[in-house]
Amino acid sequence: MSIPASVLYPPFNIVRLSHIVLTVTDLKASRAFYVDTLGLQVTAEDERRVYLRALEERGHHCVILEQGEHGIANELGFKVFDEEHLDRAAKHFETQGLPVQWVDAPHQGRTFRTRDPQGIPLEFYARMDRLAPIHQQYGLYKGVKPLRIDHFNCFSPDVRASVAFYNSLGFRVTEYTDTEDGSELWAAWMHRKGGVHDIAFTNGRGPRLHHVAFWVPTPLNIIDLLDLMSTTGYVENIERGPGRHGISNAFFLYIRDPDGHRIEIYCSDYQTVDPDLEPIRWDLKDPQRQTLWGAPAPRSWFEEGSNFRGTELRASKLKSTPIVAP
Repeated sequence: MSIPASVLYPPFNIVRLSHIVLTVTDLKASRAFYVDTLGLQVTAEDERRVYLRALEERGHHCVILEQGEHGIANELGFKVFDEEHLDRAAKHFETQGLPVQWVDAPHQGRTFRTRDPQGIPLEFYARMDRLAPIHQQYGLYKGVKPLRIDHFNCFSPDVRASVAFYNSLGFRVTEYTDTEDGSELWAAWMHRKGGVHDIAFTNGRGPRLHHVAFWVPTPLNIIDLLDLMSTTGYVENIERGPGRHGISNAFFLYIRDPDGHRIEIYCSDYQTVDPDLEPIRWDLKDPQRQTLWGAPAPRSWFEEGSNFRGTELRASKLKSTPIVAP
């Protein structure tokens, strides 16, 4: 078995993924894409940032768009259980020799930033400004009707090492692919919140962000988005899909924002709450793990991703890249 053991009683409690910070080169164009086309809601904005939330979320933001010279991915945000667990998290990263920097993050309580051993920038907090619920304000439902942020997927130069690190923080693997002898992982999907994944890692040059995903109500919302994008100047931003993944069983669509950041529109995966649920192994030779219906992904989907701020890219440990997944 090639999966590093999960720690069921971790040093601190991560509740779920929370938000992502993306640098964009044209804030106005990106705002139009995320708000007018996808349907995320603006919760605050100034000349440098736009804060967005999805329709079921009570937290202030799940996406922060920041004006910058290059389109890059910044922090991946995670919510911990409470302030005590936040302090325990900071102490844990310090003892691991990883950087801990306490920052002033607008609309969040005490927040620190760090990096995982591969170099991915991370942000942890316990409290975020709470907003009034809007999930029954159906007049606000536009675009693809995004309900919540669902997961991150990252290229990792060493998937096994990434899985070992996040499993040590309490994540659990739900599905994976590995080498024939079981000695190395090609890809793995890992969760905290009880879905198929909060974060996933795929073998590739990195670390880089492959995509951030948003959960939508039904596959029909994805069809509506395709009609909208194809008739409002965004047809070239449609990269892959729609389709159904074998891994996760989810219905999907992949699109690119104006800076090339990849977004997955996602629904219909399954529950993984039980701590003794055994992960599902997929054979690398099985093409249905990528797309249950058999349609191949474009080359860009295997090779392109968003660079992380201040992170040195490294070649992947495994020399060829198999099919990436959801």
